[in-house]
Amino acid sequence: MTAPAAARNADLEAALADARARYAAARPRSAALHAAARQALPGGNTRSVLFYSPFPTAMLRGEGARLWDADGRAYLDLLGEYSAGLFGHSHPRIIAAVQEVLARGINLGAVGPAEGELARLLVARFPALERVRFTNSGTEANLMALAAARAFTGRVEVMVVRGGYHGGVLSFAGGGSPVNLPMPFHLIDYNDAEAAARAIHALGERLAAVLVEPMLGAGGCIPARPDFLVALREATRAVGALLIFDEVMTSRHHEGGMHARLGIIPDLLTLGKYIAGGMSCGAFGGRAEVMDLFDAHRPGALPHAGTFNNNALSMAAGLVAMGEIFRGAAVEALFARGEALRGRLQALCAGLPMQVSGLGSMLCVHFREGPIERPYTATPREEALRELFFLDMMEAGIYLARRGMMTLSLPLADADIERAVAAVAEFVALRRGLIAGEPA
Repeated sequence: MTAPAAARNADLEAALADARARYAAARPRSAALHAAARQALPGGNTRSVLFYSPFPTAMLRGEGARLWDADGRAYLDLLGEYSAGLFGHSHPRIIAAVQEVLARGINLGAVGPAEGELARLLVARFPALERVRFTNSGTEANLMALAAARAFTGRVEVMVVRGGYHGGVLSFAGGGSPVNLPMPFHLIDYNDAEAAARAIHALGERLAAVLVEPMLGAGGCIPARPDFLVALREATRAVGALLIFDEVMTSRHHEGGMHARLGIIPDLLTLGKYIAGGMSCGAFGGRAEVMDLFDAHRPGALPHAGTFNNNALSMAAGLVAMGEIFRGAAVEALFARGEALRGRLQALCAGLPMQVSGLGSMLCVHFREGPIERPYTATPREEALRELFFLDMMEAGIYLARRGMMTLSLPLADADIERAVAAVAEFVALRRGLIAGEPA
């Protein structure tokens, strides 16, 4: 961070304009790539979360916990592909497994041994899984879990939380998205146990399922209170609806998933790309009596198509990722490292309207005071501080989500954690007046 002191101590609007200008000046190649992409791609990219102004940084290469952009700048990667990049970039054991499969064929249009092996591994690992099926993403896993719940119960209505995110067509920030799946959704507030139980009982026999993350990811890394999840478990069981835990992100927090850490077992569970080492993959599963609706040995079985559901690359990578690398001590060490980092960052925020939420290896920076128990709409000032934090971190060579989210990966070393803490400490020291809202 090399801006003149005068610019750093100016008002928030001026500081943000200065940070944007420095960001753009340092990345001419990314700017040119974005301008060229806009000729064919609406907005210049094809994944909404990766867009930010004035233009996104284009990354060309990754290794371990490092990234290099189109302009030759290097970064410490604290984004971790929004949790899918748990194993870092180009993990040698995962790469070796994928290369071995590539030599035999990407997809053979047939079943293979690896899918059964990976399925048995996951069933043995996650308490909620008695049966499991694979998909191409967490989004697909959630869609199929909802389809299974509706078929099993014979009901159609679904309950989700405001601010929750379960995929590109299951996004409930601001109450919902115009591109959401056309399904009868009912919204409840996160961490309001009594209101949630009342809402579930009010719907009664109309309710097929409640879909919830045990900790909101995209919604701000906000952990669920145990009493909230217990209330969902008890109320859904009472009315005959299914409880679905979206653990696409949070299953990293314990070898058996966050539901095992909490001791609350859902009817269905969804998982995402990290289970295949970051390859395109997802999974949904749960109680045998529900999942056996997909058993093609039975007349009238539910269909579940997908050319790459069992693709050889993801299945082979998953066996190495979940069967050999992310086990036991490695799982607990990553959780502890994230807890320690969050504690250190939170200490830096003392006395300021700034805090770090999360659990384990998932963290998010917020610019407000008081407990954060559910998603919220950021004020213009909070949004400006978020952007300023992001731009200052980018200048310091720290890559994270534009919204302030960080997900740690396994290759991060102690020195990397120290570097991250130092960068945030410098931001707090240099921007303290702006964060506190003091006059320039």
